Amino acid sequence: MVSDMNPVWLGALASLLAGMGTGLGALGVFLIRRLSPRLEDALLSAAAGVMLAASFFSLLLPGIQYGEAMTGRTWLASLIVIAGLLMGAGVLYWLYRRLPSDSESLVSPGPHAPEIRHVHRIWLFVIAIALHNFPEGMAVGVGFGTGDLGKGTALAIGIGLQNIPEGLAVAVSLLGIRHSRTQAFLIAFLTGLLEPLGGLFGSTMVWLAQPMMPWTLGFAAGAMLFIISDEIIPETHQRPYKTLATFSLLAGFVIMMFLDASLG
Repeated sequence: MVSDMNPVWLGALASLLAGMGTGLGALGVFLIRRLSPRLEDALLSAAAGVMLAASFFSLLLPGIQYGEAMTGRTWLASLIVIAGLLMGAGVLYWLYRRLPSDSESLVSPGPHAPEIRHVHRIWLFVIAIALHNFPEGMAVGVGFGTGDLGKGTALAIGIGLQNIPEGLAVAVSLLGIRHSRTQAFLIAFLTGLLEPLGGLFGSTMVWLAQPMMPWTLGFAAGAMLFIISDEIIPETHQRPYKTLATFSLLAGFVIMMFLDASLG
């Protein structure tokens, strides 16, 4: 019986299954025949829209809810999440400014400097997406670790389904910087494995993971919002497909918003 299993292992297993949704979504990269500049901007913008919606509905709002449960005050919970968000954006900015090859290309611009910057933008986008899987896994683990099997199961199912478009977003982004379809799939699949790590941490250390939730959810949202605003949107508006990129972002946003709202 599932109810007789150790909640620690239940949390780890459920978050692993949720993380598999990332790999399932990444399989879609094998259906893309050719990635033209127009299609690349459209798909990358849609990926940004998916992550923009995830930032609000999967990270910031749940972070405030965790903070309210912890502090009993909405304003204090909001301040905690805001602090986490600013830290996440600050860390990604610090990381971007200290990428060695990018710094060199900015000091001595060469013919490959724009391409190097593009590769760094995509990799930071992938890192930001991967980062948010850890607190989501923590949420699943905490649900099982506190003995609330219903909440843990619902979270695992919801997050797993939401991970499908996120996995495709990662794989498509990597395909755009000349990774093979197999490489793009494998890297996207690996980003999903942060989910069971978070689940194991959340279920084994509920006393520590639960107070950390507002901070970690805010941190992940800040990292993603920084990359989307500072890198991905400008990147997809450099070519003559700005209107397509804008509506692709909106499409990605509404799809993810619908999934988040429907799956709770």
